[in-house]
Amino acid sequence: MRTSALSASVTTVLLLAGSVAGSMYLVGLVSDPGPGPVASASSAAAAPAPGPPAQAVTSEEPGVDLDAELAAAVSPLAGGSTGGSRGLNGGSRVSVAVLDALDGPGAVYGSRMYATASIVKVDILAALLLQAQDHGRDLTAHERSRAVTMIEHSDNDAATALMQTIGGAAGLDAANRRFGLTMTTAAPRWGLTQTTAADQLVLLRTVFGTDSKLTEDSRSYLQGLMRNVSADQHWGVSAAGSRWALKNGWMPRSATGLWDINSIGQVTAHGHTYLMAVLSTGQRTMATGIARVESVAKAAVGVLERAR
Repeated sequence: MRTSALSASVTTVLLLAGSVAGSMYLVGLVSDPGPGPVASASSAAAAPAPGPPAQAVTSEEPGVDLDAELAAAVSPLAGGSTGGSRGLNGGSRVSVAVLDALDGPGAVYGSRMYATASIVKVDILAALLLQAQDHGRDLTAHERSRAVTMIEHSDNDAATALMQTIGGAAGLDAANRRFGLTMTTAAPRWGLTQTTAADQLVLLRTVFGTDSKLTEDSRSYLQGLMRNVSADQHWGVSAAGSRWALKNGWMPRSATGLWDINSIGQVTAHGHTYLMAVLSTGQRTMATGIARVESVAKAAVGVLERAR
């Protein structure tokens, strides 16, 4: 049997907690973390100190370690990063977490925290749906209109409005505690929310899994929006499969001119469904960042396919 620290860590989070974007105002394809000037990579964007790595799980098959296999597959593609550990001044940085949605094996490469950019919009909508459930109500027509615009078109004004509706950063943090996210810290400027690739898998389990704080109707609604993102956002984890539901995030840094490029979602490849999060920073251009994220996504799915 092939195992990984990720499989154990995600399962542990779900048991303990009860279960489980990118754009500025769009001008062409350039994005922003939210209201206000773009954050400096050396100030507000600085990630908190990384948490401890997940405890290793001993494989029953000697010498087989999915995390190690993922590292071997991804590190040549990561643009100079080592385990997702290098900073902006030391080259690009990439982390990926991938999980077989049916059978459960998964793997993680890199444990650093990253700014979410617009992938946090999935989290914002999940929090709104959870709060609506708590009050025994459906989303209002106005909330639904903003949710569609926020997810399908990555609209920042809609995200800012819904972030206010859920109670700002405090409201998002409260929802994430219930979802089981332990390494995600919301920011008032929502695009600067900090997270890890492994924590984004916990969020994806909330959206796509049945053991979730969200009802089936809430999950189906959010999944449908992620399957219908606008054509100019058909990139990222979608490169790893033939069918997909996703949310991407992209954000240039004013201090360096480098890019954060992120992608999260569900992909189906060769009849198997995977949940995956690829987070990156320090990319020279948006285009090169997208290419790197897509190559990492393909490599990650390949690792789990070979493990079957």
